Order: sequence, then structure tokens, then C-alpha cells
Amino acid sequence: METIRVDILNPKAKALLKDLANLDLIRIKKDKSENAFSEVLKKFRSKLDEAPSLEEITKEVEAVRKARYEK
Repeated sequence: METIRVDILNPKAKALLKDLANLDLIRIKKDKSENAFSEVLKKFRSKLDEAPSLEEITKEVEAVRKARYEK
């Protein structure tokens, strides 16, 4: 078995690859880098007791904006 990485430039090519996979000629796997961000989020969230409230998020965003515009 040979493994290659393909960058799909045209949606029609993706359809062709799916057809080949349906014929059991190739196997399509998702690239792990696509899920890396979600894995990091899961890791951070697992360490929290509870998610921040909307008010806490808004307060933090306003503080960051204020600091940015004061420069």
C-alpha cells in the first residue's frame, strides 16, 4: 500500500475521489491537523469546572478592546 497526500483544488476532484472510495479502490482519511484545534479545546475544557458565563466573556472582550484602543 502506498500513501500520498493530495491537495484538492476543484470540488469535482473530490467527487471523483469519493467515487473511487465507494468502489473500494482507495481509502480516504482525514488529516489529523484538521482536528488539532478541537483536541486542544477539549484539553482546555476538561480542566475547567464550568464554562465561563456570557457576562464573563463579554467583560474579557471589552477589557481587551479597551487595552487595544488605548495604545
